[in-house]
Amino acid sequence: MKLKRRDFLKYSTLGSFTFFPSISCNLFNRNDISSHIFSKIDKALLKPVIDKAGIKEPIIIQSLELKRYKNNFICEVISSRGHKGISVGNSDKLQSLWPIFYNRLQPFLIGKDARDLENILESIYVYKSNYKFQNLALWVPWATIEFAILDLIGKVENKSIGKLIGKIYNQKISVYRANNFRGKSAEESIELIKENVFRSQAKAIKIKIGGRMSKNKDFPTGRSEKLIPLVRKTFGDDMKIYADSNGSYDVSEAIRIGKILEEYNYDFYEEPVPFDWYQETKEVSKSLSLPIAGGEQEASMRNFRWLIVNRALDIVQPDMFYFGGIIRSIRVARMAQVFDIPCVPHISGNGLGYLYMMHFVSAIPNAGPFHEFKGFNNQIPLECNTSELRSNGGVVEVPTGPGLGIEIDPDFIKKHKVTR
Repeated sequence: MKLKRRDFLKYSTLGSFTFFPSISCNLFNRNDISSHIFSKIDKALLKPVIDKAGIKEPIIIQSLELKRYKNNFICEVISSRGHKGISVGNSDKLQSLWPIFYNRLQPFLIGKDARDLENILESIYVYKSNYKFQNLALWVPWATIEFAILDLIGKVENKSIGKLIGKIYNQKISVYRANNFRGKSAEESIELIKENVFRSQAKAIKIKIGGRMSKNKDFPTGRSEKLIPLVRKTFGDDMKIYADSNGSYDVSEAIRIGKILEEYNYDFYEEPVPFDWYQETKEVSKSLSLPIAGGEQEASMRNFRWLIVNRALDIVQPDMFYFGGIIRSIRVARMAQVFDIPCVPHISGNGLGYLYMMHFVSAIPNAGPFHEFKGFNNQIPLECNTSELRSNGGVVEVPTGPGLGIEIDPDFIKKHKVTR
């Protein structure tokens, strides 16, 4: 087990991560992973995510619509008894993917009992051979639906989404401020990062290095090797600093850059090689003491399983939209928990992704010390009576009201028209 990885966990001030000594660290060094090890991780997947036995009355889905206003998408689900659930979709992706909502998902759900959400998820994967669409094409529209259904169930049961899953482990979440200033010089980037840190009050940050799936090219040339030491010099040793290459490097270059990150005491290294280079990710991980993070682009549960069991990742990062919702992401977190691996979910930058992330993190025991923050979406008028939805000293409180715990302005919702 990497010493640096232990340091990553040590700085978790608000989580309740538990180390599982029953899984021997020596197992991670074996080339031949036994079926016994896979059985441990598969057992973690058997436990239901939602306790439907505690929901006494059926919640029959009567209508399910995707509505649009300009580039904003809202999903509205209504039960046969008139209860409503709302979600805000990933507008950037749904502009291309909304037909899948109606052509391949919505018809299957009408008349179904929302309490069977997990069984519905398994069935809809096969419905109309939807598995052929596995990736963002399927999972972004599905996540939009799932978030609305969870909001509906939560309102019926008067429970937050986190409490629908079970115990609340993290009522407050420490955030790291994500920054993306590729294309600007290191000197320009650092000034913009300082502004973001000031506004968010974050005690951890993430910077972008490389050029994004760029085959070892930097943008501009030489930026990353200047920025890495400059960020550490600017913010000092107390700031937790993460670096994300978005798959910019091949193995040898990823390791070379990783050594520089280690020299300046960075705290994790995200997507050092292209996201679907699984064996290569493992090679980089074995060559560095720096924790390797990944999973933002991952769509397959089995691939996450391989990455976890083979110790290719030290931190798993399912995206709430890209991976298909909270239920599937909870399953990834549970697999990771068996192997003492923390979960630090990625969030999509628009819609209400930050709220879905917060409810998810509230319900997992192996949450990392800091979680992604890109700012609140002030374009969606809403009220929350249980959280200021504001970063206070780099900490945000998770809403505790029913469902998502917010109320979107009804007049804003009315502006949205059914997308057909």
